[in-house]
Amino acid sequence: MPFQKEKIQEENFERLRREMVHSQLERRNITDQRVLEVMRKVPRHKFVPERMRGEAYDDHPLPIGKGQTISQPYMVAIMTELLGLRGEERVLEIGTGSGYQLAILAELAREAFSVERFGPLADQARARLRELGYRNFEIRAGDGTLGWPERAPFDGIIVTAGSPDVPAPLVEQLSEGGRLVIPVGEERHQELYRLTREGGKTRKEFFGGCVFVPLVGEHGWEVG
Repeated sequence: MPFQKEKIQEENFERLRREMVHSQLERRNITDQRVLEVMRKVPRHKFVPERMRGEAYDDHPLPIGKGQTISQPYMVAIMTELLGLRGEERVLEIGTGSGYQLAILAELAREAFSVERFGPLADQARARLRELGYRNFEIRAGDGTLGWPERAPFDGIIVTAGSPDVPAPLVEQLSEGGRLVIPVGEERHQELYRLTREGGKTRKEFFGGCVFVPLVGEHGWEVG
């Protein structure tokens, strides 16, 4: 009987994922079919606190502890789409949080790395991803604004927190043709940018307003 109940719950979550992708992503012009397919697949409800699983597929971020959040599904989708992943890349995420964005990246890239400021969140995310069967990832606790120089260069870098400016170490750790997707601006409101490294220079593109928790570190906001 418990097995049957769990099966019904999982089928319900699968239906909610399909609805999320259709109503929140496709209708907002997310067109990368690999991104859409993966977001139909990855069980977002397993990356939120159990008491909030009923909201896992709603159109807004959710708190996960330590003052951090799991991003709105649309924001996860657009930031991932802007990386333009095709499957052979090495990517870096700044701000592991619950591990959901990292799971999406692990599905779409060859190797996925992530730096999380809070050690307990890093440990929880690592255990969660391993439990779900992911093996092509690494997580470490530390200052994300410094990137992960020992694993550089990266074909894509995604920053899931708002920065007052673009951290220079992250740009330096991009490979030629690599892309950095990052929210930049004030603590309570940012603008989403994609920077592409070309010939030793960077080309910057704007993709609208957004709101993220602050990126804290040597090249971000100071600890409050």
